[in-house]
Parts: sequence; structure tokens; C-alpha cells
Amino acid sequence: MLRFSFVFAALARGVLSIDSPLGPVVDLGYVAYAGNSTTPTGNVNGSVVFYGNISYAQSPTGERRFRAPAQLDEAPLNEVTVLDARGWGPACIQRPAVVGVGSEDCLTLNVWKPSNATETSLLPVAVYIHGGGFYAKTPQGFPLYSWVDQNQGIVGVSITYRLGIFGFLGGDEVYQDGDLNAGLLDQRAGLEWVQRHISKFGGDPNQVTIYGESAGGASVIMQMAAYGGAQGVPFQRAVAQSIGFGPTRLQAEVEEAFVNVTRVAGCPSKGAESMACLRNAPLQALADAQNNLSTKQPSHFAPVIEPAGGFLTNYPSRMFAAGEFTPVPLVVGHTTHDGRTFAGGKPEDFVTEQDVIDLVFSRWPAVAASNETVALAMNEYPSPDLAGSPFEDQYERAWTMAGEMVFACLGLKVAQSVRDAGVEDIHAFRWNTPNTPKYNAAPYQGVMHTSDIYFLFEGTNTIANAGNVFTPFNTSEALLAHEAVAYWASIAQSGDPNTAKLGSSPVWEGWQNPDGFQRIVITRGNDTQTLTAMEEYPADEIERCAFWMQDVIVDKIRV
Repeated sequence: MLRFSFVFAALARGVLSIDSPLGPVVDLGYVAYAGNSTTPTGNVNGSVVFYGNISYAQSPTGERRFRAPAQLDEAPLNEVTVLDARGWGPACIQRPAVVGVGSEDCLTLNVWKPSNATETSLLPVAVYIHGGGFYAKTPQGFPLYSWVDQNQGIVGVSITYRLGIFGFLGGDEVYQDGDLNAGLLDQRAGLEWVQRHISKFGGDPNQVTIYGESAGGASVIMQMAAYGGAQGVPFQRAVAQSIGFGPTRLQAEVEEAFVNVTRVAGCPSKGAESMACLRNAPLQALADAQNNLSTKQPSHFAPVIEPAGGFLTNYPSRMFAAGEFTPVPLVVGHTTHDGRTFAGGKPEDFVTEQDVIDLVFSRWPAVAASNETVALAMNEYPSPDLAGSPFEDQYERAWTMAGEMVFACLGLKVAQSVRDAGVEDIHAFRWNTPNTPKYNAAPYQGVMHTSDIYFLFEGTNTIANAGNVFTPFNTSEALLAHEAVAYWASIAQSGDPNTAKLGSSPVWEGWQNPDGFQRIVITRGNDTQTLTAMEEYPADEIERCAFWMQDVIVDKIRV
């Protein structure tokens, strides 16, 4: 990719700061970056400098395709090149893959810092890992500008990582001559780059909080579970929103997908030549292979279970239950109606009990294949025809089930496991205000999946092939966004969401109290006050979540 660059003698380093006509410069020793400084208007505390398109690993192309990211040569240079970092790096190739949209050479990250932050500032760091099913989206849709603008006491970072076939091709041949879960290894490499270099931007590598929603939330818990906790983690706190993934592929499914990829790409499916051929295959061939497999089954290219010693050695729910993770202070939560996005149909599609079975479990074939498991699940969610049922109709029954089996219940399981590991600093939330454009298009979806990120990221409404649209907020929306960003940025600043909360916002209390579990419910109000408040976890939700997190049921949902 093209950049403007200027070369300066390293002689000046340590005596004079490096200047550039492009913008403020941060010197990393092996390279320097010129960023884009903006002084916003309105209710702000100061200006923010953005640095984008920062490479954190070598290009994952050619011989590096389907391998773990390789660290850059970061040895100090006698002469340093100043690169133009005022724009975004390329998106990783999406699904559907379109050659020319996104890039295979995409391992970059972005940094936002207060303009007055220096190498001695040691500000806490917020790192965001975007969602998108492990096959879509880009950091451009999740700008951390407002986080740093509102809270001048933090530095923000976002990481681009390989998606789809490039990040998650699995199979024995990849294991023998490559690396499984390359996309998760990319995230880890980005976090390790933060450890080495964020101090140059004013950040403290010993105060890093990672955030993610949906597949990004899954990434957060997988990073906590990495290597069974044996290697620790390069962060100190974690925020997992609407944890979404699964079912994890069985090994037979992984091998079948690999064979299909090689057939489309024109490569042998076994032997020493298999991976060599795939590494030399034209980009179009791999795009065709990804598109051929993923129209109805996007999870063909998602995190896989690895042999002992690997990054992810079991279903995350089981790793947390077994204590095979690194415990850190945690924030976890979901949207009120996550399940409506994944129920499998519209309200009018759910008339009978069989409709619930057919539509909800279409995403979970191992559940659908077991009459016993289906019967147990339906018993946990009693028919609205029965006295005492909490559900008004079959649609409410369906979307509650679809939302709880992973988004709500895995989050609760992770929180319980972290508490059992001795961490008391846990907070929980339920996001209770919809994504406005999506609600206007389909009101029946209510507070659908991604409603929280709409408000946390300036009205983002991401679309296919890395496209991003931002919708301006009205006054009440802006107030809720301001409140939420204050909570989320406070978590990075101190671990306490109340450190820099708005004066009008309620105290976000801890997850556990003497009477049970509680969470904050983040709700839009009027132009002067939100309706955000604390609530107790419903007892029936806790009971249903215990059902989904049983080993025998985890075998079916594979999360």
C-alpha cells in the first residue's frame, strides 16, 4: 500500500522530537508514525490524535499464509522513516469474498490518544476487538474517538485480524504445516504489540482492558481461555458483550471443509503439496472457495478446537468450568432481544411448538438431531398454552431460547467461573435500547443484536463488505450514548464503571450481592435523563442458563 514518508536521522532521537508536516509524530525506534490531530467542538475535554494503519506483524501472504503472524523486525534504526498514519488500514477480506474489496495484507491496528499524552503519561488502555461472525467487519465501524474524547484519561486501540478462510481454515494439513486459529493468534499478536509499544503513545501496558461484542465478545473469552491459562494474558481486564459464536465445528466437519477448499482451489487435499499449493493459489481461487462453502454455513471458517498445547483446546464453556483460563476482572452482558436476531424467523412464523423446534434449532443441528435434548429444552421453556408459562406466545418462547442458550447463558457461566477463581470485581449489564435504524426497518426485532455497539460507536450501522454508515443521534440518543461511553471508558480507566460516569447516571453496582446476581439495565429516556437502573437477575433465567451449561447439553450446542 502507498504511504507518504519522510526520513530523519536517528541522531536527533532523544535530543529533539521528530516533526512532520503531516501531523504529530510518535517514534517507535524502528519506525515513526504521523497522526491526525482533531480538536472537536461541544462537550469535550481536549483534542485527540488518531494513528491508523499501523502494522503489528509481517504481511500474512505468500509463505506466511495460513500461519501464525510473524513479528516485525523492531530493532532500532539509525534512520527512522515517518509513515503517514492519518487513515485506516485495509479491511481483511470479508465474506462474501470479493477480490479488490479488503486485503489479505491487513494486519494493522489503530490508536487514539489525548493530544497531550506523552511517553510518561502511562494512561490505561482500551483495546477493541470487532465482531462480525469471524467472517466480516472492520475496525472502521468501531471508532474509539468518542471514548478518548470523553475520557482524556485513556488511550484507545483497535485491531484488524484475519477473517474467514484466511483466519480460520482448519484441518490436519493446516495443523501439520501451518497454524490453526490464525485470526485469534492475530489478535494476540496485536495485544503483544500493545505491550511493547503503547507507552510511546502515552499508554500503560500494565493497564490494558480488552472489549468485544458478538464474535468480538467470543474472542474476549477465548483470549482469556488461551492455552488453558498456562501462559497468562497480555491484558488486565475484559469486557465481553453478547458473546456470540457456535456451534463449534466437529473435526469431521473441519476436514470436510478443508477438502472442499482444496477442490475449488485446484489443490491436493492430502500430502506435503497440499499447503504449498494453497499458499501459491491465486487470491480469486481462495475467494471462490470461501464463497462456495459459506453461503449457508458461515461457521465453516471460525475458531476450531486444537490439540493439547494449542491456543483453544476445548469448548470455551468447558474451559471456564474447569478453571482453564486466566481470571481477570470482568464485565459481561447482552442486549434484551439478542435472540430475536437469531430465532430463525418473524413473529408470524411461530404458530406451533413445531415451528419453534424447526426454526430455532436449525442453527443447532446436534440439538435438533436429538429428540431427548429437544424435549428437555422445550420443557425448560414451557408452552404459552400452559398455566404459569412466562411466555405470551410461541415467538417469545423462541427468541428467549435463542438468546439465552449462548448470548445470556454463556456470559453468566463465564462470570460464575471468574468468581469461582477468586475474582470479585465483576459487573454485568442488559442493554435495553434498540439500534434505531434497524428498529425502524424491523420493529419486531426490538432491542436486537448490536444495539449496544450502535450507541457506543457514534451510530455505526455496519453493512456488507466492510462498509460502514453512521446515523446522527437525536438529543435523547446522544445522552444515552454519552452515558454508555462514560461507563465503558471508566472501565478501562480504573476497572470501575463509575469512575468517570455522568453525574446524572446511576451507580453501576457489582454483579453479586447478598441476595444473588444483579446487572445494570441501560435504557434510553428523554432529552434530559436516561432510564438506566439496576435490576436483579430473574430466577427463571438463572435456572434456564444452568440447563444450557450442563456438559450433556454443551455437547449439542458446542460452545
